[in-house]
Amino acid sequence: MRSIHPTLVRTQHLIQQQMKLKTYRALIIASLFFSCQEKTADKDATATEKPMMMMDAFETIRLQKSNPNVPLQLAGELAPDQQTELFAKVNSYVKRIHVDIGSQVKAGQVLVVLEAPEIQAQVANAKAKWRAQEAIYTATKATYDRLYKANETKGAIAQDALDQITAKKLADEAQMKAAYSVYTEIKDIDNYLVIRAPFSGVITDRQIDLGAYVGPMAKAPLLVVQNTHKLRLSLSIPEAHTPYLNLGDTIRFKVRSAPEKTYFARISRKSGTLDLKLRSEKIEADYSNTGNVLKPFMVAETTIHLQNSQPTFFVPKTAVVDSNLGLYVIRVRDGKTENIQVAKGRALGDQFEVFGALTEGDALLMKANEEILEGTAVPPAKMKK
Repeated sequence: MRSIHPTLVRTQHLIQQQMKLKTYRALIIASLFFSCQEKTADKDATATEKPMMMMDAFETIRLQKSNPNVPLQLAGELAPDQQTELFAKVNSYVKRIHVDIGSQVKAGQVLVVLEAPEIQAQVANAKAKWRAQEAIYTATKATYDRLYKANETKGAIAQDALDQITAKKLADEAQMKAAYSVYTEIKDIDNYLVIRAPFSGVITDRQIDLGAYVGPMAKAPLLVVQNTHKLRLSLSIPEAHTPYLNLGDTIRFKVRSAPEKTYFARISRKSGTLDLKLRSEKIEADYSNTGNVLKPFMVAETTIHLQNSQPTFFVPKTAVVDSNLGLYVIRVRDGKTENIQVAKGRALGDQFEVFGALTEGDALLMKANEEILEGTAVPPAKMKK
């Protein structure tokens, strides 16, 4: 094989390096060119957006009063019209149980009979003492009547004897009444051994069995009775919305067990005061639960329609600025902006009800923000007629 001259080898190596350098230079120039193009495009886009932003910032609306029906959605709870937990008044044992969970009961119906032998013995003893005292009084009164009958003949009975029999009659009468009072008191305690339904309703809980020892210190009730024929829909209305609700107003509501159905209830009671923690007013609406379709303590998703007695101003939410300076809108007058402090009322979609020193026909900035300083000039072309 023929050997290659070293000078020729070095020449070829130099040529290859020069070609690589030319390639790198071409790539760097191309990348610089495209980056300059992108920056120019970004500057053009920014320059185009700025006028658009300025144009949107000074777009105005004209104030007009309206009185829409504003829906308010709140979660409420259905409660039974009446609910009572029944406890034992005296220490005793369960003798008979006439009802169970789900039993329909009438007012005055016997539910549970308790047994307390010592109380029944006390009743019998008190009754015997009362009868004995009654007999003593009857005898004394008979003697009293005879002496006064005999005293019709003047001087027949000494006055001292009449005074004594009169005093004895009064004393025996008082003792008889005292004995009767003790008897009725113990008898009333004995009546506590029979537990009756305080109103018509349904038994919703039972915590006892036959022979169980019960008493007034028990933590759990014997039975729970609820009146579910009428339910109370309880709601807490935020302070800002309380002026728009009146007795007799209709509330629409749905429950999760039947979301396709809409139920109606009328406001029957208003607390007339605000809860200290929630700053809301409690109201109750009565619902006639025909067929017991709805259950107590269901969560109700309510819709209440709030309507003012007179028209007010509604503005887009973007027109209201909430900043450290307070809540305000920006009014345009004589070609310059001015901040008008407002109070926020009801919300309707993308609008707020506002109250402040505003008049119908005022021009407000559609998109207000803190960056727009008071006294900023607004081009007349941006003002809506």
